Amino acid sequence: MTTMADKHESESPTLLEWAEVEKYIKRAKDAFEPYRQSSVQQRIGFLRQIAHEISAIRTDLIETSHGETHLPEGRLSGEIDRTINQIHLFAGVLEEGSWVNAIIDTADPQRAPVPKPDIRQMQRPLGPVCVYGASNFPFAFSVAGGDTISALSAGCPVLYKVHEGHPQTSLLVGGCIERAARQTGMPDGVFASLMVARDVGVQVVTHPSVTAVAFTGSFLGGKALYDAAAKRPVPIPVYAEMGSINPVFLLPDRLKLHAEATAAALVASNTLGAGQFCTNPGLMVLLQSPDTEHFLSMYGKQLAEQTCHAMLTPGIHRAYSAGVERLKSMVELSTLGEGKKMESANAAVPVAFRVSGSDFLGNSALQEEYFGPASIHVVAEDRAQLLEIAEALDGQLTCGVWCTDTDIDSFGPLFQRLEQKAGRLIINGAPTGVEVCHAMVHGGPFPATTDTRSTSVGTQAIYRFTRPVSYQNYPDRLLPAELRNGNEAGIWRKVDGELTRKSR
Repeated sequence: MTTMADKHESESPTLLEWAEVEKYIKRAKDAFEPYRQSSVQQRIGFLRQIAHEISAIRTDLIETSHGETHLPEGRLSGEIDRTINQIHLFAGVLEEGSWVNAIIDTADPQRAPVPKPDIRQMQRPLGPVCVYGASNFPFAFSVAGGDTISALSAGCPVLYKVHEGHPQTSLLVGGCIERAARQTGMPDGVFASLMVARDVGVQVVTHPSVTAVAFTGSFLGGKALYDAAAKRPVPIPVYAEMGSINPVFLLPDRLKLHAEATAAALVASNTLGAGQFCTNPGLMVLLQSPDTEHFLSMYGKQLAEQTCHAMLTPGIHRAYSAGVERLKSMVELSTLGEGKKMESANAAVPVAFRVSGSDFLGNSALQEEYFGPASIHVVAEDRAQLLEIAEALDGQLTCGVWCTDTDIDSFGPLFQRLEQKAGRLIINGAPTGVEVCHAMVHGGPFPATTDTRSTSVGTQAIYRFTRPVSYQNYPDRLLPAELRNGNEAGIWRKVDGELTRKSR
C-alpha cells in the first residue's frame, strides 16, 4: 500500500492536486466492498493494531504535536490515552455485536387474509467517508479520532483531510493507521490522509463516491461542507460539529451556599487549554441578587490570577483577540475581570464580561462563539426573564445548571426548556471533559451541529455511517451472519418483538 505518511515523513508536506485526490477517492471506493465484507474479527484486529501503532510512537507524537500546537505535553499524553482507549472501546462494540440492531420478524404463511413474509433488518455501512478533524484535538478528534474510528468500525473506508494546524502530527498518526492496515490485510484504499487546500477539501464532498462527511470545527467551515453536500445530484449526510457557547445557569440557592467554589470550578473550566474546547462555558446566566454579586466578584478576582499558554495557531489567536475587542466595544457590556498577559507570542488573555438580561436578549452577537477563554455573564432581572433567556438560546452542545434540591423544586420549567436546546445536560459540573462511553451525546440542535440526532463521541457515533436494510424472504445462506437462523454471531437480537440470543 502506498502511503501519504511514508511519502512525506521526511519532508515538508505538500498539497495534493485534485487529480491525485481523485485517485485516493477511487481507491477508497474500490476498497469498500471487500472491507464491508471482511469479518468482524478482521476489523477488530485492524482497530487494535492501530492502537498498538500509536502507542509505539507515543514519544514522537507528543514531541511533534507539542511543537505544532503549543499544547502542554501532559495534556497531549492524556489525549493519546483517550484516543487509544476510544479505539479499544469500539473494538469491544464490534466484539459484543449487538450494535447492528438485528431484528427478525418471522413468517406466518397461515395469516389471513394476507400471509406474513419473513423480514429481517440490520445496520449496514454507507461507503467511503470523508473526515475533517479538529484544530484543538490533534489526536482524539483528529486522524485516529472518534470520527475515523467509528467509520472504520462501521465498515466504511476513510478519507481524512489533514488539518493545517498540525500536519506533521497528522501524518504520523496516518502512518499508524496505514501500517495497521497492511499488517492486518485490509484492502488497499481503506484509509488515506489527504493534505489539500481548503477549496479542494470542500470539493471532496462533491465527489459521487463519497457517501458521508464528519467534521469538527468552525460554523463557517461546517456550513460550507453541508451546503456543498446538499447541492450534489445525490445529497449525502454531513455530521458537522460546529461549536457552542455552552450556557450555564447559576441558581440562587447554589450561589448562596457555594459561590466561591462554583466560581473556582467555572474559571478553571473556562481557561482550561486556553479556552480552546468546544465545550468551553462561554455564557453564564444568573438572577439579580446580593449572592450573584458575590459570585461575580469572586469570578472576577479568580480570573485575574489566571494565565493561558499560546493558542493553537496565530490565526486562532487573531480571531480570539478580535472577538474580545468587539465585545469590549459594546456599550452594554462591562468588563467583569481579566487575566494576566503572558510574554509568549499568541498567548490568550482570559476575560469575562457582564451584561443585563434585557441587553443580552436584544443583541444576537452575544450568542456567538468567541473561541478562547472568554465568558459573558448575563444577570436576569427576575425568574421570568431567566426563563426567557433559556427559551431564546440557540442549539448547544451542552447546557449546565448549578443548583441545589431547593433550586430544582423552584425552577422546574428551566430544565424542561433546556432539554430542547442541547445534546448533553449537566447538573453541578463543568462542561469541559467529554467522557467517551456508550451513553455520551456530543451533539445538539443547529447551529451546534448539522444533525441533532447524532453524536461524535461515544459508541452511538457509529450509526452516522450506517443505514438500516431489510431482507424479505431471503434464504438463510444469503443473509448476513447476524441475521441467520443459527445466530452464528451469538449476539442479542429482537426476534418477533423479544430480545434473545437464541437460534431460530
